Amino acid sequence: MARQNDRAAYRQGVISIVVNTLLFAGKYYAGVVSGSVALITDAWHTISDSGSSLVLIIGTRLSSKPADKEHPYGHGRIELITALIIGILLSLVGFTFLSSAIGKLLHHEAAHFGAIAISVTIASVVLNEGLAQYAFYLARQTGNTSIKADGWHHRSDALSSLIILAGILAGSRWWWIDGALGIIMAGFIFYAGYDILREVINPLIGRAPDQQMVDQVKEICRAETGMNIWPHHFHIHQYGGHTELTFHIALAGSLSLAEAHALADRIEKAIGRQLGFETTIHVDPLEEAATHHDIAADNYR
Repeated sequence: MARQNDRAAYRQGVISIVVNTLLFAGKYYAGVVSGSVALITDAWHTISDSGSSLVLIIGTRLSSKPADKEHPYGHGRIELITALIIGILLSLVGFTFLSSAIGKLLHHEAAHFGAIAISVTIASVVLNEGLAQYAFYLARQTGNTSIKADGWHHRSDALSSLIILAGILAGSRWWWIDGALGIIMAGFIFYAGYDILREVINPLIGRAPDQQMVDQVKEICRAETGMNIWPHHFHIHQYGGHTELTFHIALAGSLSLAEAHALADRIEKAIGRQLGFETTIHVDPLEEAATHHDIAADNYR
């Protein structure tokens, strides 16, 4: 699965760089010919997509490196750091849109574009939204956060082109439409950036396992042992596509060390098969666990 994720990220990144480089050339040429500063600015925003895609490719390559002596859990969190960078870039783009839109309103500036600019802008909307949909599709298939983040960056470029297109169509009647739409779209992009950063920061700093996962683990424990062993003290650590899970179970003190080890080993293997987690289980004597952890009050059924 990891190699499939890497191939998907590389493919999406390369396609993005090629398409956006061509769009940059077209927008820049149209901006120079029509004398449109807005279109030239949008051209530079387009080439920033290629930069984020380059970050995606580099980050994915680094995160796919196997575990080594200095990084025993692998390099998967580089993928999260890559998405963090893209989220920050997206937020900066939103700030640029907001500043530009407010400036246009304050100076009563309207959009003025020629026919060639209309064609290039429409092409930009269609192609960048196509890139965004392709990235979102790959993200759903692979669960790669960086690809999803890059998809939002493509969508931000499609939205910026859509703002310009709206200005072309309505600017002759309402000079302020370009600035107003710019503020609305900036808010949307800020939210997209926030959503990406929130999704990335939680695994980076660590978060409690969700209740659904805890319930799944408890059910696996019940199925594998046929008894109540009171799983508790859950900790989860995410390293990109690699997840480490640790928790405690309570077993009767009368069990031998070999018997307790066999039960824990069986549970670990079952969790690996069903959930894909690398699991480490700490065994507590039932009598001691009842005293120190109040397992009798646990809501495990």
